[in-house]
Amino acid sequence: MRTRTKAAIGAGAAVVVVGGVVAIFGPGWYADRAEDAAADEPSLSASAAPADEADSTGTWTVSDGSYAGYRLDEVLRGEDVTVTGRTEDVTGDVTVADGEVTEASIEVKVATIATDSENRDGYFRENAIEADQFPTATFELTEPAALEEGATEVELVGDLTVHGETRPVTVDAEVGGDGASALQVVGSVPVTFADFGIEAPNLGFVSVEDTGSIEFSLELVKG
Repeated sequence: MRTRTKAAIGAGAAVVVVGGVVAIFGPGWYADRAEDAAADEPSLSASAAPADEADSTGTWTVSDGSYAGYRLDEVLRGEDVTVTGRTEDVTGDVTVADGEVTEASIEVKVATIATDSENRDGYFRENAIEADQFPTATFELTEPAALEEGATEVELVGDLTVHGETRPVTVDAEVGGDGASALQVVGSVPVTFADFGIEAPNLGFVSVEDTGSIEFSLELVKG
């Protein structure tokens, strides 16, 4: 059962650790270190070209090298910090036919999403996302998405399920290929945590913004 007491207890451990670091080095040092640890936003590989209709037609499966996760902003005593969490435990399939993405079903194991801090990760899994109760997040395409000739940009409309709550979303994505055997899809979607029953922590000297984004990079292989 979700309670504010449970969230406060889970956050307490993080307060002790982070508070000690801040006392010794100052909030600016912590913010710089966390900012440096944030991963770059997903992008198509340099060799990826706009998907060719003939080559891309078929069903594609998520393969090694794929990842998904989140990006959010923390504020530590006035210092803005960007945090990214990622996992490679991603599975699913994407189908392309007649120059459109016609089906897409993606599943992410949220318990393995990790940042640069084990304390933050523990709070995320046990209190924020409640991974024991809601072990996966999913995306299901609900409308065909046209792949424009010579372009990589595509909007993917579907249902996003996180923390047991399902909401319609539009994902800004890019699709590119390295030939007939490899396809890459990258993108992100902004989210408001409250829409998914998640309360953004606010511990006084450190707080998390109410919004963030879910981002991904999918390496796809035919079949």
